[in-house]
Amino acid sequence: MKLYDLELSGNCYRVRLLLSLLGQPVQLVNVNLGAGENRQPWFLALNPRGQVPVLDDDGFVVWDTLAIMTYLARKAGGEKWLPSDPKNMARVMQWLAVMENETQYGLARARVIASMGFPGNLEEAQKIGLRVLGILEARLTAHDWLALPHCTLADIGCFPYVALARQGGLPLDDYPAILRWIARIKSLQGYVAMPGV
Repeated sequence: MKLYDLELSGNCYRVRLLLSLLGQPVQLVNVNLGAGENRQPWFLALNPRGQVPVLDDDGFVVWDTLAIMTYLARKAGGEKWLPSDPKNMARVMQWLAVMENETQYGLARARVIASMGFPGNLEEAQKIGLRVLGILEARLTAHDWLALPHCTLADIGCFPYVALARQGGLPLDDYPAILRWIARIKSLQGYVAMPGV
């Protein structure tokens, strides 16, 4: 497998982390977004959206973080990461919706504005980020994991930008349940880090 990757991307990190937890070897191919490699014809042939990550599994190409995670979970994860039972699948998917919305538009956006100089409304992103941290803290105060009694795609999906919240000006000191959850994820066999986490 090849993963077209950017080391500082939380979206790419979700996939790298899942691959490692699944014990799946992967060849990382760095895509230099600053040099515009993601807008080159060779890359657009892989992903017409021009975004990383992209997974090439022996010629089967998947783009979009959630699509890649779903593919890997069903291919190599059995029932653990994304159950096929409708109720448990829904429990995982509702937290993946949080990943795609509040963590992306709040925590991830605050990070790129505050730490990387991207344009945007930092105050608005932080407001969304604080809201999602409150939701996660409430859930994790009563449960060890977001969706099920064990780690699932829901946890791996939400983890990166929560763990990187400080880079968006949102310290986690007032969120003890989130801090314990981060520690649980870091203790998983196969865990790999990324800069800032």
